[in-house]
Amino acid sequence: MAFEEPAYAAHIQRVLAIPSKRGEKKLIHFLNRSEIEALLGAPDRTNWLGRRDHALLSLAIQAGLRLSELTSLDWESIAFGTGAHVRCVGKGRKERCTPLSRALMTTLQRWLKEPPPHNSVVLFPNVRGGRLSADAVQYLLGKYVKAARAQCTSLRQKRISPHVLRHTAAMELLQAGVDCSVIALWLGHESMETTQVYLHAHMALKESALAKVPALKGQPHGRYRPPDRLLQFLHAL
Repeated sequence: MAFEEPAYAAHIQRVLAIPSKRGEKKLIHFLNRSEIEALLGAPDRTNWLGRRDHALLSLAIQAGLRLSELTSLDWESIAFGTGAHVRCVGKGRKERCTPLSRALMTTLQRWLKEPPPHNSVVLFPNVRGGRLSADAVQYLLGKYVKAARAQCTSLRQKRISPHVLRHTAAMELLQAGVDCSVIALWLGHESMETTQVYLHAHMALKESALAKVPALKGQPHGRYRPPDRLLQFLHAL
């Protein structure tokens, strides 16, 4: 608008100077190691759908891909060998590569040996060879979370969505001692401020910081009671 209407440039600058409203920020939810193992053990890998879903959940948890990034992957998005990685296009059409662990690489290699339906090149196709919709991924995740709750009772207190799996990947990296700047690159964050939320959610990191603080000496003296002269002075202000 400043370019189109330069006469209003000063007024536009005043509008741009208005600080954005700060809303309530809740702590993020993520899965711990026992919950991850329970969820990955839920799919029935004796059939094609179970093997597909196990590979999909494994990649989502380790790579921390967004739901749209996960469903848009093709066979050629995975590179094995030295420097094994998954390549995806994220927000702003920015391409990034995320490394694969050995365990995940083995899982994906086994999955890619499966005959795809209708010669599909989609990495995680539906039974007709097309791409999974966002609703389909959310449905299958909900199904396996429900099954995993029988083995891991702590899952009953959590609401798990595909984005929680992305949070889980970030927290796994943070607990392994990975720097926040690397995690931001891993997840494709535009700003480091987005990655800072994981520091707030990392209770073990807070507890280790608290353990380094020396204990306070002495006993508390109770509630402070100001003298009458101080109260009279304050009332006279």
